[in-house]
Amino acid sequence: MTGPQPTPAPPGAGEVTATVIVRAPADKVYRAFTDWERQGEWIPFTQVRIVDGDGGEGSTIEAVTTVGPAVLRDVMRVVRLDPPYEVRVLHTGRILHGPGIMRATPMDGGRTQVVWHEWFQLPAGVVGRIAWPVLWPGSKVSLTQALRRFARLVETGVLP
Repeated sequence: MTGPQPTPAPPGAGEVTATVIVRAPADKVYRAFTDWERQGEWIPFTQVRIVDGDGGEGSTIEAVTTVGPAVLRDVMRVVRLDPPYEVRVLHTGRILHGPGIMRATPMDGGRTQVVWHEWFQLPAGVVGRIAWPVLWPGSKVSLTQALRRFARLVETGVLP
């Protein structure tokens, strides 16, 4: 795999990592992951759109997650694309700030290991750092479930 190794988490950041094995080659997995506007098919309660650019490096992506009356708007800039191995974004919204990385590692048998790692600057200073351990398991569960759904959609040919 090309590209730099993982970046250490910024001070005061919360981390979430999810991993899944997809029974599909890395290039197909990468294309499906970077089909930004279809991410809502596998990320629950979320609609994704390209706000600026063509989805490539420098583009701005917006993901809006709505659960009941709660709405979370996640704005991110695509920082780096290294097909078919890595996608780097920087979350720049009002609530979510920090880097995110998706790595696709080819495996034997045409399989791909996908690792999705997010670091978020935690709001509310000390309160945010104290609350993160309570919030983290739900975040990890949600991220893992989304990646499992992503894997099923890629494996069945629904994506890309």
